[in-house]
Amino acid sequence: MVRNPNRRMVVLSGVFGAATLTGVFKDSNFAIAADDPELAKRFKDLSQNGNSTCSAKFTESIATMPAMSRITGSCCSPMEMKRYVEQVNGLTKYRDIEMIPSDPYDIPAGIAQKMIPYYEAKLTSDEQRAYDYAMANSEEKGPCCCQCWRWKTYGGLAKYLVRKHGFDGKQIVDVWDLSDGCGGGM
Repeated sequence: MVRNPNRRMVVLSGVFGAATLTGVFKDSNFAIAADDPELAKRFKDLSQNGNSTCSAKFTESIATMPAMSRITGSCCSPMEMKRYVEQVNGLTKYRDIEMIPSDPYDIPAGIAQKMIPYYEAKLTSDEQRAYDYAMANSEEKGPCCCQCWRWKTYGGLAKYLVRKHGFDGKQIVDVWDLSDGCGGGM
């Protein structure tokens, strides 16, 4: 046993340790796929065939989409399987609220059409405090990383949830963080 490792030994063990951990984390996608092949299939489809963009033109087009059409995929960065699974599983606790999409990368246009008008809703001072708390404490410091269709859709959803379901700021943060559709991990 080496009691006082030299710098070369520390660096080499750090390199080999990092390589080993990288391999383990990459293989976690295989474990997820084996655990839920349907979710892995959905991930693959959504991550490769999305129609979502951050453009103003896309935001405007939502109003004219058939209600049954889907807004799919990530708008900013590639999706990550591990994070996607966490999000979909985390959102199951809100499945009784129809307006909260169960998949942040597969949103019915009809739901977005219902949520966007709430974005302009005026809140009472107590409701506004809950909304402001969410703005300050969510991972993206708002409903999305940029003021695109997701910003208006999930901003509207927050106002709806505060007003119609009595959500507080912490609950809005949870919904926003689980619904982050920008791609990447957190």
